[in-house]
Parts: sequence; C-alpha cells; structure tokens
Amino acid sequence: MNLRFPDGFLWGGAVAANQVEGAYLTDGKGLSTSDLQPNGIFGDIKPRVEGDFGVKDIAIDFYHRFPQDMKLFAEMGFSVLRTSIAWTRIFPEGDETQPNEAGLAYYDRLFDEMKKYGITPLVTLSHYEMPYGLVKKHGGWGSRDTIDFFENYARTVFQRYQHKVKHWLTFNEINMSLHAPFTGVGLPEGSDKQAVYQAIHHQLVASAKAVKACHEIIPDAKIGNMLLGGMLYPLTCKPTDVMETLQQNRDWLFFGDVQVRGYYPAYMKRFFKQNNIALTITEEDKAALKETIDFISFSYYMTGCVTTDETLNNKARANILNMVPNPHLASSEWGWQIDPEGLRYLMNELYDRYQKPLFIVENGLGARDTVEADGSINDDYRIQYINDHLVQVREAIEDGVEVMGYTSWGPIDLVSASKAEFSKRYGFIYVDRDDQGNGTLERRRKKSFYWYADIIKNNGATLKA
Repeated sequence: MNLRFPDGFLWGGAVAANQVEGAYLTDGKGLSTSDLQPNGIFGDIKPRVEGDFGVKDIAIDFYHRFPQDMKLFAEMGFSVLRTSIAWTRIFPEGDETQPNEAGLAYYDRLFDEMKKYGITPLVTLSHYEMPYGLVKKHGGWGSRDTIDFFENYARTVFQRYQHKVKHWLTFNEINMSLHAPFTGVGLPEGSDKQAVYQAIHHQLVASAKAVKACHEIIPDAKIGNMLLGGMLYPLTCKPTDVMETLQQNRDWLFFGDVQVRGYYPAYMKRFFKQNNIALTITEEDKAALKETIDFISFSYYMTGCVTTDETLNNKARANILNMVPNPHLASSEWGWQIDPEGLRYLMNELYDRYQKPLFIVENGLGARDTVEADGSINDDYRIQYINDHLVQVREAIEDGVEVMGYTSWGPIDLVSASKAEFSKRYGFIYVDRDDQGNGTLERRRKKSFYWYADIIKNNGATLKA
C-alpha cells in the first residue's frame, strides 16, 4: 500500500491554552473555570484563595516560552499547530464591552511567531474553559445571555486576527458537557438533564452565531466544530446490545448532526420526551442554527463497548466515559483501550454521515516516560501507537474520506486535562516538570521527535503498515 499522504495534507500537533500557557493571572487575565479545577476536569471545583497554587498556574510556561517551543515544532516540520485562545485573556470577566488589549497583543505575538515558520494556526475559541465571571454572575451556559457574550468575544478575535488565522474551531469536544457539565457549560456537577441540555442548546446556538460571524468577517476562512469521537461497538450481536449501541452513539453524534445539518435530529424528540426535557428553543434560535460548519474536527483516543448486561455496566461506571472494555484490545497505562482500526471506522462513519471534510485534531498516547542516564527518552510505545493510527488514517483516505490534516495531542508534554497530571505525558518534546510542580521546565527531544519529523518530511511514506 502507498502510505504517502495527499499533497497539502496538514501535519502538526495540538495544545490548549489552559494546559500549556500558565501565566494564569498575567497581563489582566481573569479567572477561568479551568483555574477552579486544579485537579482536572473530573476533580472537585475549588474557589481560588490568595496564596494557593495549582500546577496549571505555570503549566509549561508556554506563555513566555512559545518562541522556543515554536522553533522545536518547526524543526519537526509542522505545517499546522492547533491551539486555543483563553477567553479570559480577552474578556477577563466575560461580560465586558471592551476587550483586554494585553491579551489580544499576546496572541498577535503567538500568531506572528507561527507565521515566521510557516505554521498554520488552527484556533479553538473555547477549549474546556470559560470566564468564571460568567458562571458566577450569569449561571454559565445556563443563561441565554452567555450566547451574546460569546458572540461578542468571537467577533472581537475574528476582527483582530482576520489576516493571521484562517482555520477556526468553536468549542472543544462539545459533547463532553454530558460527562463534565462544569467544564463544558459552567453548570454544577450533578445538574439534571433538563438544565444540561438547555445549556448545551445555548452553546449550539452560540457556535452557529460564531460560524456566521466568521463567514462574514473572514470570508476566506474555514470554521469547524469539534467532537470527542467516542465511537462505541456492541459487546455482542444480541439485537438489544446493537440497538443500545445505536442510541449511545447518537448521544454524541447529535452534536454533529445539529452543527452540520442546522437543526435538531428527529430521534432527539423521543429522547427529550422520555427524559422529561422541554427545551426553550426560539424561532430566532432555529434560524441561527442554519448557519453550518465548513468541516468536522474530532479527537480520537479509544473506543468502547455497549451492553445491556447491568453487571458489566456497573463495573464500567468507574471509568471516565462509562465504557465497557473490549476484550479484544490492549490498554494504555491509564486504562484507555488502543484501537487504531477504530479510527478508520470512525472516519468512515463521520464522512458517510456528513459528507464534510474531516480534521483529526487530537490523537496520542499518554504514558510515563523515563529519562535514561545519557539523557535520551526512548518512547517506542508512542511511535508504535501513532504509526498504527496514521496507517489507518491513510486507509480511510483510500476509502474515499476527505481529510484535511492530523494534529497529534500534546506534541510537547503538558498538564493532562482529566487529572491535571504531568506524569501522563503525550509529547514528542519532554518538559522537566512533575505532578507537584517541581522541575526546571527544560525542553528535551524524545526519540519520537525525530521519528515524527521523518514522517512529516516524507509525507507519511515511511510509516510501517
């Protein structure tokens, strides 16, 4: 099989502001919801008090060190870098009428540095954080007012960076709100389904309004959504398992259906009725939703299985997404099942369903890395993982799937989202910092750094099928 990727395929990596930047109150930045989650998106929400400290407060100090890191990304040959804008750097409380110039200037410097190396910015407007001021004063995405605040923020950054950024995403893993409502929509953990789906509705309307604003302000830009690609398989061929799998896959595909098609799918009417959910959806909302995205981006880390066997389901409820393990797959150190072929399957499902270009904007292996006595880091397990997934991306392209690019998650070590750990490392670049915040922050190339540089240089031709 020819493993070379199509000409123009975008190769790179992906990071998020709250996991790399640090500088958490620098240059007028306000408190974000992420700042109140020192132990990750599944940890407790803790108010900030003077003198306390979280590992994300400094993270890898990308805020100050991005020129050094961009040089390393360029050395690998990146043609794209996915990053996010911290909303609180632009509007510290979220509801101001005028933006914070120091925050806007910071991202000017970042995008200028990327341009210097010919790296295309792919920018997420809201990546697992929002201004805590909007939660405190307005109830987060539970309030319809937040739609207008987000639209104002989006229009502000589109105007400012219209000549520098041509690839945008609205909300990171928008379907994660079902599992982590504070992270996704600024609602208390344990909020009922009525409250969560109403907040999600406001977010979907806001996303559509941002798409419209982008199309108006930057006509030559492309703007997409971003899904957590959580494809599930039936554990058995029992018809009840197959039907339950269909229903559970629809839980997250619903977000893509609305953002691609411009309206709520029919199957959600039954779901809402069965769960006593009565959404407030105005005629203006329906009109707004008709402004649809240009491409679909998604993360892919693992698949899971679905069964109607309650004994197995109870065991599975201890993990992040309540997935029943697949007995045919191996798992990472963190219990995430490794399924390269699942990526090809997911890509075909999304392309068959939507007929829109796809962009794989997160995929990678979190693992503990060891620095050898000579300073080397031999992460062959990461090389194997990414190689096997990229081979399946190439297979999907052969299947006829249109793919814009691939950005591996965490090309440089960063604070993990789920538990705010440094020990769960994803990078091709090692950062000297531990879970307690100790370390020099020195950058060091891993074995995978050179491997990925070679893959990019040869446009995939040196992958091993």
